[in-house]
Amino acid sequence: MFIINNRKIFFTLTGIIVVAAIAAIAMFGLHLSIDFTGGTLVQVTYPGGRPAQAALQQSLNSDGYSNYSLRAVSTNDYVLQAQNISAQERNDLTPTFSINNAYPVTIDQLNDIGPTIGLELRNKSIVAIALVLVCILLFIAFAFRKVSKPVSSWMYGGMAIVGLIHNVIITTGFYALLGHITGAQVDTLFVTAVLTVLGFSIHDTIVVFDRVRENLRVNQDTNRKEDFALVAGRSLNQTIVRSINTSLTVVFTLFVLFLIGPVSTQDFALTLLVGIIAGTYSSIFLATPLLVEIEKSRRTK
Repeated sequence: MFIINNRKIFFTLTGIIVVAAIAAIAMFGLHLSIDFTGGTLVQVTYPGGRPAQAALQQSLNSDGYSNYSLRAVSTNDYVLQAQNISAQERNDLTPTFSINNAYPVTIDQLNDIGPTIGLELRNKSIVAIALVLVCILLFIAFAFRKVSKPVSSWMYGGMAIVGLIHNVIITTGFYALLGHITGAQVDTLFVTAVLTVLGFSIHDTIVVFDRVRENLRVNQDTNRKEDFALVAGRSLNQTIVRSINTSLTVVFTLFVLFLIGPVSTQDFALTLLVGIIAGTYSSIFLATPLLVEIEKSRRTK
């Protein structure tokens, strides 16, 4: 009952975190990759060993490149994503990447992504996230239709959506901060991370809600009258250890992936890590306490 009894403290903490995330998005913005804006992708290989990333960035800057993302891939490769590469810059790719012939280099890939394709990907990503939220709302409302008292089955779905929106805001705010610090850009991997966070965190929330449903059903079968806050608090106590342990196994895996995994997936692993933690928090400290608050407000009216 500690969480339920102190829910307003957790609501305040949640509000502070969400405001901070929104502030990060407003202040730093999201740096869209060429996946969404269109541009040029260049992958190069250094047979004799690649230069330091800082040295290569200095060479790119001095040759007039801007608004680009440079990532180390594999052992001797770099991937450049840039917008508005001129014809002259294309001709000078080899001298630029070889840093005045100091590092022999071969260009393995040079692709253009049109702005139309980028716009289509961006729209489809937004639609995908919106469809996930709507489908989750409908499914939970249907699954909980038999325990619509004292809280409507739609409220279970609504509070689950509130938790998911919280997770998306926190994840996006973190990525805005990461982009400001490291230059990380929003690409299709980020969208994949957000969808994964939605799927994982709704699982946690449904575990708690399902226990609430079972306890309400037991009360109905035994004609037992019990305050909804007590039912919700007991349900949280019965599931919190499972939820935390399940999340910790994923957190440990992602942390190891971030530490020793390839550079190309580090931002992805870190985004998932933050999203999973936010999802676990919302399923325990936000979604169910909100249900209790809504039930209390309805009963008061």
